[in-house]
Amino acid sequence: MRPAGRVVATALQEIRKHAAVGVSLTELDQLARGVLAENGATSPFLGYQPSFAHSPFPGVICSSVNDVALHGIPGPYRLADGDLVSIDFGATLHGWTGDSAISFTVGTPHPADLRLIETAERALAAGIAAAKPGGRLGDVSAAIGAIARAAGYGLHTDFGGHGVGHTMHESPSVPNDGKAGRGLKLEPGLVIAIEPWFMAGGHDSYRIDDDGWTLRSGDGSRAAHVEHTVAITVAGPQILTTL
Repeated sequence: MRPAGRVVATALQEIRKHAAVGVSLTELDQLARGVLAENGATSPFLGYQPSFAHSPFPGVICSSVNDVALHGIPGPYRLADGDLVSIDFGATLHGWTGDSAISFTVGTPHPADLRLIETAERALAAGIAAAKPGGRLGDVSAAIGAIARAAGYGLHTDFGGHGVGHTMHESPSVPNDGKAGRGLKLEPGLVIAIEPWFMAGGHDSYRIDDDGWTLRSGDGSRAAHVEHTVAITVAGPQILTTL
């Protein structure tokens, strides 16, 4: 699965590099499509239609800006100074899939946005550190939830991490909150996506736009989303979506 993960990491690196004031979300989507083509990979996002969506997803990235937490559809919107951007991206290569997400600011950052992103990244690191063989899935969830609550951020377990393998979404579900010592035993060979997403306003409510995809914080506060695909190994957790 590492080659698929490297394609994902490459695309996200390129997107972060090119995302600037005036660049459209469509342009970032086209950039990601180019990385897929160059590597002979396909998109698990394009055409994906889970039960909650009334239409297939039309892009290869989820591009979520400011109060959009998840599943933002790439369109003509051009990035503005101070925007908080979350990009979720996946790639399938030789029958195996990688999935990852990053959050960053464009132009002059707001200090509150930087704190939000840093906290989400810290929660991701804590979740990964808890993904040890012999542990429980709840250990990962509890590590993420504890950091969100300590920071006063809102979190929700409707959407979260998941198993990854031949397809993007497989069992088990990896919620962003839970109780340590509970749930599936973590054994070598299991691969999961760990993906905290937090809302700055401290509330857990959200709403979905008429497009059936775009998930926004219920109070209009900003959101951040980060994710890695992680393998449970005898030597501990290994991140697959890095260069």
